[in-house]
Amino acid sequence: MLEKNVQTFIACDCEYDEAKIVMFGAPFDSTTSFRPGTRFASQAMRSESFGIETFSVYQMKDMLDIKVFDSGDLELPFGSPERALDDIRERTATILGDGKIPCMIGGEHLVTLGAVRACAEKYPDLHVIQFDAHADLREDYLGVKLSHACVMRRCQEILGDGKIFQFGIRSADKSEVEFVMQEHTSLNLFDFRTLREVAGYLGNAPVYFTLDMDVLDPSEFPGTGTPEAGGVHFDELLDAIEVLSELNIVGFDMNELSPAYDPSGRSTALACKTMREMLLRFHR
Repeated sequence: MLEKNVQTFIACDCEYDEAKIVMFGAPFDSTTSFRPGTRFASQAMRSESFGIETFSVYQMKDMLDIKVFDSGDLELPFGSPERALDDIRERTATILGDGKIPCMIGGEHLVTLGAVRACAEKYPDLHVIQFDAHADLREDYLGVKLSHACVMRRCQEILGDGKIFQFGIRSADKSEVEFVMQEHTSLNLFDFRTLREVAGYLGNAPVYFTLDMDVLDPSEFPGTGTPEAGGVHFDELLDAIEVLSELNIVGFDMNELSPAYDPSGRSTALACKTMREMLLRFHR
């Protein structure tokens, strides 16, 4: 059983045994290739979450009526990506082993690999849906294979071809596009137009959902280390999350909020609201 955290995301303070979803933070950004700072996201979101309501007028549901346990942040070794991934895999496996849904707040996008490793061990037919501005399919970045620029390539090596569905992508290296053209992953450029079709194809298959917040346009979400012009808008993201709620979501994460790059706080507030909507949608 995991211990209760002192500071929690709003209304995520039920007892562990009662929880359907268990949240934890993975404050790791050692492989960030441009602007670091995502290690501060989970603590910022917990603090700022009390600035939003527990009730969602989008869903007419209240966080007070669901069971979510916030187990706090992992203490991750910043000098060792592999050890950090092992710690994330272990925490995720513990949550899965207790019959609960893991919800991770990163951190840079590499943290997703640790959670996918654990989910793939429990669910051999695991699929991944990725919302992101970047393909993250490089074989390596500056000679390093454990990088946030390579996380989906490492996930593909675990899951195999045809198991990763990428949406909102608007930035990629030529080699990444060539990798996709070999049908290793399914690439849906710019937006979510094909999401419902993919959801129909997946049916009841186990799905891990990873949300890189830079999928949003930087005019709405400037607080990220790798802003990329031309992104989707908040209402489109909420509609897409509603479609995902029809799937068998066995784990999910949010990453790449870097609070310091948005002194206004609106990016953190948007991340908190998105997290509330995901928790309400994926709770079952």
